[in-house]
Amino acid sequence: MSAVEANFDGLIGPTHNYAGLSFGNLASAKNADLAANPKEAALQGLKKMKHLAGLGLIQGVLPPHDRPHLPTLRALGFSGSDREIIAKAAKAAPEVLRNVYAASAMWTANSATVAPSADSADGKVHFTPANLAAMFHRAIEHKTTARVLQTIFADENLFQHHPALAGGIHFSDEGAANHNRFCSDYGNEGLNLFVYGRTAFDKGVAPKKFPGRQTLEASKAIARNHQLNPDRVHFVQQNPKAIDAGAFHNDVMAVANKNVFFYHEEAFLDPSRLIGRLQEKAPDIELHFIEVPKDLVSLEDAVKSYLFNSQLISVPGREGPTLILPLEARETESTKKYLDGLIKMNEYQPIEDVEFLDVRQSMRNGGGPACLRLRIVLTEKEQAAVGANVIMNDALYRDLTAWVEKHYRDRVVPDDLADPDFCQENLTAVDTLTGILKLGSVFDFQR
Repeated sequence: MSAVEANFDGLIGPTHNYAGLSFGNLASAKNADLAANPKEAALQGLKKMKHLAGLGLIQGVLPPHDRPHLPTLRALGFSGSDREIIAKAAKAAPEVLRNVYAASAMWTANSATVAPSADSADGKVHFTPANLAAMFHRAIEHKTTARVLQTIFADENLFQHHPALAGGIHFSDEGAANHNRFCSDYGNEGLNLFVYGRTAFDKGVAPKKFPGRQTLEASKAIARNHQLNPDRVHFVQQNPKAIDAGAFHNDVMAVANKNVFFYHEEAFLDPSRLIGRLQEKAPDIELHFIEVPKDLVSLEDAVKSYLFNSQLISVPGREGPTLILPLEARETESTKKYLDGLIKMNEYQPIEDVEFLDVRQSMRNGGGPACLRLRIVLTEKEQAAVGANVIMNDALYRDLTAWVEKHYRDRVVPDDLADPDFCQENLTAVDTLTGILKLGSVFDFQR
């Protein structure tokens, strides 16, 4: 059946700031407490979305969440009016206030894991919002994520929505950032590769410096819930060395599209065995493996440049896939040299082109182009069933740009989070946004 891979990007929210909340994310730690520019960040994200839509891809928009998340503060014992709650939290628990203000829902690669209808036994598209149990500021996202996805993909005959996994850190799930799918064409049955950072119940090899966020147990539970064919699923452990180097999710070390796999030599434990297992499980897919040697690009440069946190996309009219990279990959000497050589040897490998986009505001918080998007494979019938006003076009781009220009600040530092006026600004902004996107009342304060 004919299908396409749509990209749904997170619109960067008005509370975008550098609070340094993500342990194991080197960029997040490095830029903690610096001034952020939410307006510039959101406009950069919108330009990225418009660019991909202009290439002929289906490009969707997912909204920022309601931040600060006042229900979390109330559940933690802060009471009174909205303004009083902000004032009390700023005085008694400023670290908690930082967490409930996080704009981290922008990184929708972590929002959920999605299985196409071609892969599921019941022929439906399956969604599981990630519980993001490893980080408090992200663990409060999944209920809103679920409501948003259920609103956009509402047809129960086509879409199946699962709740986030229970079980806390034992079933810690970080979403599609640790999932890749291979196929000969999007509408054909694929091969699903789940990457985990640690096991919850066994004492296996584990990172020493930073936590492995995705568990094997979570990945297996999602594969079961999504009714995937066990013969077309493989689980592999991320190299603990890569996690300790700052690759907190596998999409910092690898990216796939259709039959092409682009990854670092040290991304996985025993990569040669991985290649063999993938070929065994999918003999009908002519897989192409592009392994970047550590002698050409070190782990440190891979993390610094986000070479692999790129989007590998199939552009209509282009024979081979295109890499969408952050500017930092061009500005890092080793990755620029590698990419220049990669394109020159085009007759030996399938990647046809590379493009660089400016997402610096996101990059400074540790999220590149791949972090900002959730991939969803949709047939023509499923595309027609997409609800709300979330598919990027010229009119939506103009409306969202005007919305950002009206509601966003040019400068935000962590101290601004104590300002009760900032709280109201942000809630007003996202309330208006749900009207533009025709999402209805998906946020807690609207219900």
